[in-house]
Amino acid sequence: MTTPPALLIAGIGTRDERRAGAFQDFVRELGAQHPDLPVAGGLTGPGAPPLSDAVARLVGEGVTRFAVVPLSLIPVEHPRDGVVAALAQEAERHADASFVFGRPLGPDPRLLRVLERRLDEALGGGRRSPSDRARTTVLLVGDGSPLPEGNAEVHRAARLLWEGRGFAGVETAFASLAAPDVPSGLDRCVRLGAQRIVVLPYFLFGGDALERVRQQAEGWQLAYPEADVVYADVIGPTVELAELVMERYEEVAGVPERAQLEAEAAHAHSHPDIHADVR
Repeated sequence: MTTPPALLIAGIGTRDERRAGAFQDFVRELGAQHPDLPVAGGLTGPGAPPLSDAVARLVGEGVTRFAVVPLSLIPVEHPRDGVVAALAQEAERHADASFVFGRPLGPDPRLLRVLERRLDEALGGGRRSPSDRARTTVLLVGDGSPLPEGNAEVHRAARLLWEGRGFAGVETAFASLAAPDVPSGLDRCVRLGAQRIVVLPYFLFGGDALERVRQQAEGWQLAYPEADVVYADVIGPTVELAELVMERYEEVAGVPERAQLEAEAAHAHSHPDIHADVR
């Protein structure tokens, strides 16, 4: 019987020590939940731990097959600059290693349920009447990406969050790199007649970006003191997030590794003009 591949969790590089620490804590907890499965994680860009260290550690333990799950809600990197490129280098460094790649995480129905829970918590929890939601507009705030398709995923999440949940509306904004910014998003909510606005971060973990979102919203509110604005928390290391990562792992655990890596690399090479300026 073939040994299943190790789970390699790939995070997006960050210099935010709190976000990087939350990533590491999540990886450790997931590994503790699955003691029979080799689990490691690292970041593809700046920050610690680097993805290369995670690969080297597992290779040192005898692992040769990896199923890679990007711990990201949106596709934030072009393949030439992101996970595929990083793992292509690891495949060259470790000749016996092979890799398959899972999909980004969101917007999955389980994460949408977590977002809905965060909204209810922000509104005070407990039993609420339909009119509470009917007078509430949600501003879903994504990290922001230089890739249009990444930002489009935030808009898609907003639409899916709005469907059937009774909120007056779900608008979008971004913490950086994309428009509209948080103040502009709040302006739009007011123009659309919002009576109460919940600022809902579409982030897995807290850190500098979350503080920046709240500072922008609080600065806007100083100019509009009559506005009713409340703040929701991030998704966080929930049971649903752990379940989704494992589902993404299981989706690709049986895919031929080298074939997929070569196909991804060939696709990136054949489209040199796509997002060539993304770094």
